[in-house]
Amino acid sequence: MRKYKGVESKTTTVGIKLRDYVILAADKRATAGLYVAHKYVDKIIFIKDYAAITMSGLVADAQYLTEIAKYISSDMELSIGVRPSIRSIASYVSLLLSIYLRYIPFVVQAVLGGYDSAPRLYYIDMLGTLSEEDYAATGSGSPIAIGILEQYYDKNMELSEAKKLAVSAVKSAIERDAWTGTGVDVVTIGSKGVTKETILFSKVHAVKQ
Repeated sequence: MRKYKGVESKTTTVGIKLRDYVILAADKRATAGLYVAHKYVDKIIFIKDYAAITMSGLVADAQYLTEIAKYISSDMELSIGVRPSIRSIASYVSLLLSIYLRYIPFVVQAVLGGYDSAPRLYYIDMLGTLSEEDYAATGSGSPIAIGILEQYYDKNMELSEAKKLAVSAVKSAIERDAWTGTGVDVVTIGSKGVTKETILFSKVHAVKQ
């Protein structure tokens, strides 16, 4: 069994599924134990231009899994001639975690979201458990964030309201969780494309991709 000597980044990430969109949000603080290793980290990683993943846990494990997910998604697209579904990408990540569980388990939690024929949102834990959700949260601040989501989530809410809810959930964790902080990245994925916003205290920067 592997001894976990890697750097563990405790964090808060959330995902929300609406009728036409998926929203992913994450704080920007990277920690190594009690040390704030970096204040401006991107924790939402694009696997394809229509699918992204957030991860919390050991940094090296998270980086490895996201790179493998990118590779297998591109390989699947080249092999079958169509872009892989969000479910198939999530299933592969889940399978990889399950296979390695008894040998060199990956210490990660993931929220994977995107839009293929419809918005999809999946939660994946380090055991390889895969579940499709309307909303989800991971990381050290997730108990705080999930309480906000459960109280205010409505699948029929407007996009602007859902983005505010995602930010509010992460901000609530920032206020109570020492490992969560600095700002919030918010990614919106829909049938017409992707937008990303970075909120640093009172500043907002929006980038269309």
